[in-house]
Amino acid sequence: ASQVSSLKDEAALLNLIQGASCVVVTVPLSTSLLCAIDEKCRASNVCFIYSLSTGVFGKVFCDFGESFVISDKDGENPATSQVENILTSNPAVVKVLEDQGRHGLETGDHVTFSRVKGLDGLLSDNKATYEVKVTGPFTFELVNVDASQCSEVASQGYITQVKTPVTMSFRSYRAALADHGELMMSDFAKFDRPPLLHLAYRALASYAESHDMEYPMPGDMTAANEVLTLAKKLDTENLLEADNKAAERIILHLSSGSRAILSPMCATLGGIVGQEVLKACSGKFTPINGFFYFDADECLPDSPLSSGDVSPTGTSRYDSNVAVFGKEIQQKLLDLNYFLIGAGAIGCEMLKNWALMGVACGEKGKIHITDMDRIEKSNLSRQFLFRNSDINEFKSATAARAAQAMNPSMNIVPYQEKVGAETEDIFGDDFYDKLSGVCTALDNVEARLYVDQRCLFYRLPMLESGTLGTKGNTQVVIPNVTENYGATRDPPEKSIPVCTLKNFPNQIQHTLQWARDYFEGEFKQSAEDVNAYLSSPDYAASISGQSTKLETVMSIRKTLVDERPTSFEDCVVWARLKFETLFNNQIRQLLFNFPEDQVTSSGTKFWSGSKRCPKALAFDLNDKCEDAQMRNHFDFIVAAANLRANMFGIKGRTDEKYFVEVLQNVIVPDFTPKDGVKIASTDAEAKESENNQAAAPADMDADQILESLPKPGELAGFKLCPIDFD
Repeated sequence: ASQVSSLKDEAALLNLIQGASCVVVTVPLSTSLLCAIDEKCRASNVCFIYSLSTGVFGKVFCDFGESFVISDKDGENPATSQVENILTSNPAVVKVLEDQGRHGLETGDHVTFSRVKGLDGLLSDNKATYEVKVTGPFTFELVNVDASQCSEVASQGYITQVKTPVTMSFRSYRAALADHGELMMSDFAKFDRPPLLHLAYRALASYAESHDMEYPMPGDMTAANEVLTLAKKLDTENLLEADNKAAERIILHLSSGSRAILSPMCATLGGIVGQEVLKACSGKFTPINGFFYFDADECLPDSPLSSGDVSPTGTSRYDSNVAVFGKEIQQKLLDLNYFLIGAGAIGCEMLKNWALMGVACGEKGKIHITDMDRIEKSNLSRQFLFRNSDINEFKSATAARAAQAMNPSMNIVPYQEKVGAETEDIFGDDFYDKLSGVCTALDNVEARLYVDQRCLFYRLPMLESGTLGTKGNTQVVIPNVTENYGATRDPPEKSIPVCTLKNFPNQIQHTLQWARDYFEGEFKQSAEDVNAYLSSPDYAASISGQSTKLETVMSIRKTLVDERPTSFEDCVVWARLKFETLFNNQIRQLLFNFPEDQVTSSGTKFWSGSKRCPKALAFDLNDKCEDAQMRNHFDFIVAAANLRANMFGIKGRTDEKYFVEVLQNVIVPDFTPKDGVKIASTDAEAKESENNQAAAPADMDADQILESLPKPGELAGFKLCPIDFD
């Protein structure tokens, strides 16, 4: 852009557009010039973004052309859900299982179906996509899908959202100025604010164009009232009718502080514009369509300050702050004593803003910053106060030096201590009594809760924030004014019922959790129990009173006596019999108790909704899983046998020929399902069964089993190797 000598040189500015992907304007330009730039961008298929920061007010405008294609409108993982039923209607109506949450779809989305049971195979094509019309949080229609001729409703199936490109149409800057249309909300407590700011900025632009593109001076109420008069002339929506003092206050404040450029506002708008540039270049995420307005007028007094309070000196780096907040507030910023906990991405951003605002840069001010971590290379992409030369240095000390390089007047003390109960000798009464407030830049809830309690105790304000990818949150906590951080918490993660894990899994998470639990019990807990028995002088006393005493000693006997291998061949045989028990015998018993065609007392099929009817697996060395194309039967034997061998200190092997030879000679006992076997079909039944087992007198049986075990002295030096899941 070296060939541009003036921002009024329209031809030179327009020449810069050719070959660009996105044009961003962040300085005040005349309306006619902005319209010309936008029109040239539209003609050249270039995205146009205009942003302006004026005091505590700001705006962003986006025009990505008449047909901008978005490949992924929200960046979220595709929504998935399970079918409860699909009605035989026209159009077909789908209801998802409510206990697994809302379907998360919107009208116009597309989905695929898999493993649908019913509807005469209408939805059997796993690759076919269907358009959705949402009718409720758990229901939707399939557009143009007629299921009225099907003989039975669908009772099972899986639904997966298909991310399809979306085309957005943007209006030009000129058209959006005249008719802003629907404006994006930045604060739902100010639902009437966006159209008012749209009017105010139009009036401010009109004022600037009649004053050689100069905005009103801070505190110049004559100029501010001139902007207000222009706004009233442009007010076609009657926003200022009936002597609306609240609306007039906003316009007067915007005018008075319009020359001020505040660091926090630049950071906020810069972050938003940066995201819009990424959207323009990548086609991912939904862009702002038209105008977006943001303000923080809560920081401002009821009426604009006098010119004496806000007049710039021309020599102070804090003139913009003074122009908006006045000299008295600026002095308070200089004298603040703040504790910043964390020097990561948020901590760096806070320090940068504070250095530019003058926080703790006065004689009475001081910032305390602590972070235990050292800088790693991966931090450099988002923690911008650090450089390659800072790797392995402490974050707090490096961030403090970087902030002082921005503003040498900043008084800052770095620490490398954790904030917690163990460091209250450092961060105690004397420390907190000198503070003005605390700012958290933490990465875990536990630390936030501790700091929250400290702030409540010492009656200090706490500034809390966090990020997760492109998402973020902030919370300002003021004792006795707002709720504290710990007052509300996320609900605990929903645990998976025991009966679901053991007998009725219907999601991949259930099978994963079952496998993890089985691994822990078979290859870790059993070995630890044996080692505890062999190493404890009085093992019986150590487990006395435990509700799982009988279960524990039975596990020890099984591991140490009944199923103790002496060779790797024994491990292979054990693995083969385990396969039969887990994937054939138990399934056959389950289907014996609950046949595939069983109907409940209400007349519905037992195996419907979230209950998926299983099938017993017949062992086959060459069988492949239809989904992953893996030899699951053979792989299970190899893995289980080697894990078992590892636990007993036996050398394992993986050659297929050996396994084939051993498995041919394994005698698998016949299995016949039995009457009277109780299988819990609900979580309540599972808990009742556990309570009944716990109430049964088991000490005598457990003691008898303990007596029958080999004495620890007979197995001197013997020790099992518990295997941690990794």
